[in-house]
Amino acid sequence: MKYLVVGPSWVGDMVMAQALFKSLKQQDPEADIDVLAPGWSLPIIDRMPEVSKGIAAPWKSGELALKAQWQLARSLKGYGKAIILPRSFKSALIPFFAGIPERVGFSGEGRSILLTDARRRHPTRDGAVITDKTVWRYLGLGATKADYEKYHFDVPEPSLTINEVNARSVVAKLELEPDRPAIAICPGAEFGPAKQWPLESHRALAEQLVQQGNQVWVIGGPKDAEAGDQISKGQAGVFNLCGKTRLEDTVDLFSLCRKVVSHDSGLMHVAAAAGAEVVAIYGSTSPDFTPPLTENAIIVRHPVECSPCFERTCRFGHYHCLTGISVQRVLEACQ
Repeated sequence: MKYLVVGPSWVGDMVMAQALFKSLKQQDPEADIDVLAPGWSLPIIDRMPEVSKGIAAPWKSGELALKAQWQLARSLKGYGKAIILPRSFKSALIPFFAGIPERVGFSGEGRSILLTDARRRHPTRDGAVITDKTVWRYLGLGATKADYEKYHFDVPEPSLTINEVNARSVVAKLELEPDRPAIAICPGAEFGPAKQWPLESHRALAEQLVQQGNQVWVIGGPKDAEAGDQISKGQAGVFNLCGKTRLEDTVDLFSLCRKVVSHDSGLMHVAAAAGAEVVAIYGSTSPDFTPPLTENAIIVRHPVECSPCFERTCRFGHYHCLTGISVQRVLEACQ
């Protein structure tokens, strides 16, 4: 079977989608999987050995781009099944325009007419918790209808290919210390401040990690550069790499780290898939929905009555779910 998978638009979700690709290969070792996704994600997709080809989506956020979608769809041939992971209307258009005979996705946004198999969301009880894990949604769309009704799946751990030559090259280019143990700190969270541990706590953690003989790599995108400066400024052995690495470079750097400290963010999932041991800090969100998909993870939370609220900002303004997490707790998790 030749599959076209329409991938998600977030870093972490794209990494979690690798569990689906692995599952499809387990079901059919001859499965040929192409992934249609935003252009920024192609370097991550290239590190997934289950995927034959990544195809850059012709749309941007907030754009329908009907003409470009139609033109791309007419060039796509030979697919037997499309699996559409996002729930937007536009994400179902290309498989429809391409005439792919099986088109599976979740109903919503009036797009059921574009699908041959429109499935309803299926939250289920996991112990005492009603959950709807993102990775279960993805795996469910790759399952038969009968298996989907069970809605409880074994999750293959994502595992990105590491380029050791590139890793050494990036370490040299950024003038890092190749022979000193490294711990990465990822201070960003695109979702909002209700996911972000205070920067002064990150700075204090970095200071203590250096005192214990480590170097600290502060990793993130260009938007995180100012936060990286606040953490690293005046601290020998703390390197602000925010905005200085490509996404594929970040994968390779994570593979060199003793630990990666991250919020519930895309880089948390990248680190897990790169084989790093992850210390995952949760604030307004919950590992019951978006856990790091690795056995090598320590979850750090401070339960309060209003958490998890899944909001971008704290409705009460106190952020106790984050400020209640001490530097000492995270430091101990890094040991």
